[in-house]
Parts: sequence; structure tokens; C-alpha cells
Amino acid sequence: MPYGVGVAQPLLVYQHIACEPPAAFEEELRERGLQLVRVELDEGETPPDPLDFAGLIVMGGPMGAYEEEAHPWLAEEKRLIRAAAEAGRPVWGVCLGAQLLAAALGAAVYPGPGGAEVGVLPVELADAGTRDPIFGAAPPRFPALQWHGDTFELPPGATLLASSRAYPNQAFAYRNAYGLQFHLEVPASLAREWGEVPAYAASLEHTLGPGSLPGFIAEVEAHAEAATALGRRLFGRWLELTAGVRAPALG
Repeated sequence: MPYGVGVAQPLLVYQHIACEPPAAFEEELRERGLQLVRVELDEGETPPDPLDFAGLIVMGGPMGAYEEEAHPWLAEEKRLIRAAAEAGRPVWGVCLGAQLLAAALGAAVYPGPGGAEVGVLPVELADAGTRDPIFGAAPPRFPALQWHGDTFELPPGATLLASSRAYPNQAFAYRNAYGLQFHLEVPASLAREWGEVPAYAASLEHTLGPGSLPGFIAEVEAHAEAATALGRRLFGRWLELTAGVRAPALG
């Protein structure tokens, strides 16, 4: 029997900082009656084995996927992510989560040569993305929140699903594992919360210039409703097609 509602297994969330939760993805889980187990790795919590759960969600964070000296727990996290992906278990990685998935599968992760990619910027589906059973539900071109300075190579055996002008590897699939460099889960309220984190605000103004925070927040607010709706649609298809979760009843 597939994993999901019938088995009553929760999904596992690897979180790397309190202000980067699954947000709209968690709303989709809750509305479908699903449970999640959240582990904050940056707080020293021990990561459970994702093979004991219906699926694994790996969220963003301010650290680099390669910073094992500063964050020793990254090595074990990547080992567990690899085990889940290689076993064909559902994995959904976002921003740092996508970079960790790429690194776990043997790809290089490194600072982007063109500097940070920050703002609400266009993402375009690759040919394979338009045919993908999950990403095929997205428009060929859509705006998405970007806030990252690292990029990654495409892992061996992975399929490129989406690109942007600055960072060609924006989304990929490997078996039932999906990595998204961009954020479709962030509502306007969470973006404002990010702007209140001193390190995040300083990073933003370093990239976009002094006084850029209000304009950035306004841009996110203008696109958040459509972005989170798209994020929930893609995430919902991932739940249904990889984790065996029943589609919500119509009406």
C-alpha cells in the first residue's frame, strides 16, 4: 500500500532555522489531514531516519551545504537525504534543501559566480519540466522569490526542470526527490518576518543596496498569493504522485 493517509505516517521536516518553516507547504499538509514531525537541526536536534516517514521535506537556511566544519551535523543530514532519495522515497528540498539534495547525490555546491540572486524573478520551465507530472502543472514562466548566494551542479541521473537567467539549475528531479532553488511557500507575513532578522536584512541590503528592504517586501507582497497557490499546487501533486496521498475531495 502506498505511503500516505491510509498508513497514517507523518512526513518529516528538516528545518535549519526557526524563521524558514514549510509555511504554505505545511498549510497544504494540514488541510489534507496529514501530520508532520519537525526537527530543527541548527538547534542540535537529532535527525530521524527519513525512511521511517511517508516523505521528507528539507527547508532553507542561511548556511551553505558545504559548511560542515561550522555545522558538523550537515554531514549526517546529507547521508540521510541520500539514503532517502536513492531508495526512491519522496523528498522535497527548498533553497538550501535543494542544495543539500544536490550535494547528497554527489553534485558540487558553491557560491554563485554572479553573486546572490535576490528578488521576485522569473523562472522558466525546461522542456522536461513541461512534461514532468508535477512541474507540468506550472506555467511555462512564472515569478518566484529568490534569496540565495549559492548554486549547484545537476546531480548525476537528475533531470533539469527549471532555470533562471542568473542560475540555470533552479529545479530538478531525481526519482521521487525534487529540489527547488526558489521559494513558493513564503506568504507576505513570513517575508516581513525575514526582514526583521538583522542578518537577513543586512544581507538583503548588501545585495540590493541600502534602503532596499521596503521595496523588496512590497514586491513579495504583490506576488505572494499567486506564488503560494502555485507552490501548494505543485507540492500537492508531489504528495499525491510520490507519497500516495489521496487527492482532496472536490466540492
